[in-house]
Amino acid sequence: MNPNTVAAAYRTLRERGVIETAGRRGSRVRPAPATTGREHFRVDVPEGVRDVAQGNPDPALLPPLAGVFAAAAAEGDRAPVLYGDTAVEPELARIARAGFDADGVPEGPVAVVSGALDGVERVLAAHLKPGDTVAVEDPGWGRTLDLVPALGLRTVPVGVDDEGPRAEDVRRALEAGARALIVTDRAQNPTGAAVSAPRARALRAVLREHPEVLLIEDDHGHGIVDVPLHPLAGVTRHWAFVRSAAKAYGPDLRLALLTGDALTVDRVRGRHRLGPGWVSRLMQRALVRLWGDGAVDTAEVAASYGRRRDALIGALERRGVAAHGRSGMNVWVPVPDETGAVARLLHAGWAVAPGARFRLAAPPGIRVTVSTLAGSEIEALADAITSAVGPAPARSYD
Repeated sequence: MNPNTVAAAYRTLRERGVIETAGRRGSRVRPAPATTGREHFRVDVPEGVRDVAQGNPDPALLPPLAGVFAAAAAEGDRAPVLYGDTAVEPELARIARAGFDADGVPEGPVAVVSGALDGVERVLAAHLKPGDTVAVEDPGWGRTLDLVPALGLRTVPVGVDDEGPRAEDVRRALEAGARALIVTDRAQNPTGAAVSAPRARALRAVLREHPEVLLIEDDHGHGIVDVPLHPLAGVTRHWAFVRSAAKAYGPDLRLALLTGDALTVDRVRGRHRLGPGWVSRLMQRALVRLWGDGAVDTAEVAASYGRRRDALIGALERRGVAAHGRSGMNVWVPVPDETGAVARLLHAGWAVAPGARFRLAAPPGIRVTVSTLAGSEIEALADAITSAVGPAPARSYD
């Protein structure tokens, strides 16, 4: 066989993500894409154990949905949505665009997708090919860390502190060839990080050096945070900004607004038409009513989560335990022995999320969801965490 034909075959396999090459060590078939997520790392919660592991919002802070869906259904009865109709509810697009403008997100068309992760997946698929590398936050959202390899893409970790992704880590990742960067602007899961104004300036400076990198920003914390948004969008040629309704209005409201450069949004819309076609206009109209009625008091929701975060972080600090949680509903606690800490807390009556669900190369930790914590529980939980993160008690065999 002609060597050029062999070389072309290897190149095609490499481009499709089937094989990977390692210089003189040759080529090998890449592992199969992940089909099961990091959810198998979750802790089974026995009866009587307090569950602070799930990452859910406080149901008491979610708005009632029956009335808005009844009104949306009545509107649908009067004017049914049929095949070929507009995919985006005009009033929803108007409200979303006004919100983006107020937050400094650059001008761009608006699309509706089935949640933040659906938007991230569609944008990645619109621009990248198997084998490409994506820079991801570490620790970061476990489902994103699963999604990237499931698409045949590679992950490169970027360190995170309270102000968001570290600029030098991002620079190293992009200089090493990463073709996309995913950033959580606020309420980062699991650390609660929020991109500050100085960090945003530093990240934009790095991105200006790599204008062909695809930038995806996830603002899933919209509606539950009181820290300002500092978007990065507009620095690179291709970008997308996704804003979910799930955290503020309910996880079953599978809807997110997506904006971006014209080519990216057009590709997302085109691929969406070939699959589900559109996100239910009934659901879109319900969200219009929720937004229009001010069904969620963002300031009060953010303050409620903030009080619980601050109380737990402060209680741990008084006990000499460092913890992180600048925004959102989670607190991240670095631990020396993750498995041991989770097991000891479970034995003490508390179920927390193991950090393995959220990490690539980051040091171990545990995630505590504070959304439903009562004030009376804070001190007991802080005591349990303090005991769990310390060295295991010595055993005597006398």
